[in-house]
Amino acid sequence: MPGKAAMSVVLVTGAASGIGAATAREAVRRGHRVALADIDLAGATRLADRLGPAACAIPLDIRDQDAWEEAFDAVAARLGPVEVLVNNAGIIHTGYARQLSLEQHRHMVEVNLLGPMTGTLTALPRMRAQGHGHIITVCSMSAFLPLSGYTTYGATKHGLRAFHHSVAIEERGGPVTFSIIHPPGTRTPMLEQEMADPSAVITFAEKPLTPEKVASVIVDAIVKKPVEVVHPAVGGRVQRVAGVFPRLMRFVIPRVAAMAERRSRSIAPATAVVRERGDNNR
Repeated sequence: MPGKAAMSVVLVTGAASGIGAATAREAVRRGHRVALADIDLAGATRLADRLGPAACAIPLDIRDQDAWEEAFDAVAARLGPVEVLVNNAGIIHTGYARQLSLEQHRHMVEVNLLGPMTGTLTALPRMRAQGHGHIITVCSMSAFLPLSGYTTYGATKHGLRAFHHSVAIEERGGPVTFSIIHPPGTRTPMLEQEMADPSAVITFAEKPLTPEKVASVIVDAIVKKPVEVVHPAVGGRVQRVAGVFPRLMRFVIPRVAAMAERRSRSIAPATAVVRERGDNNR
């Protein structure tokens, strides 16, 4: 079992709920020491208290460079130097591009793209100095396939994947390793928000995973260190191929959306909740 390997100090962002919380729980269960970082410190603290002495809560607004430095210092003082960074936190504002304000577009760029970039650039010199480290980026299947209703969200994920792989190539001779995970729709508060918005009807095209299933893949990556994981594997490969061909995308996506709309009529979405700490779920 992966948990029998050497244990690590893991920093998980967006850890107060959803995928981040499930990842923290699974990592502690397998014996890792885990820092739960979130803008929602109260939520992260409640979970850390339940997880016991192997966990601690750290306040973190991932848009703030100084907050990143303070978070790494705090984790080092309480658990030891960060050996694994899980860049998980993300947000979405649902709606067609023309319906969203410029502030909402900018908010997604700052959190979903600049936030993980800042975390990675904070982690790199520290991990290089200590001689080892692993950076896991939780991205999205929308990094491969543009979707209506997900314009800027998808753009941030395209950019995040490019940044992650570019840095990994630059650092290929160094002591830091890199993995990127692309989950499909996952049952989190952010997915509930999408399900309540008609512009995001394509959410209903696939059966969502549980946060625990995605968390298991993420924690496996701490030990296995895959370069890139799409999940589920078969469906993910199909989406990656479709994303390469613009004409195919423009033919297929409207038909998938129509199917999803029919399916949505039989599913009653939960109340939508917008959470900045949010969890990447596509």
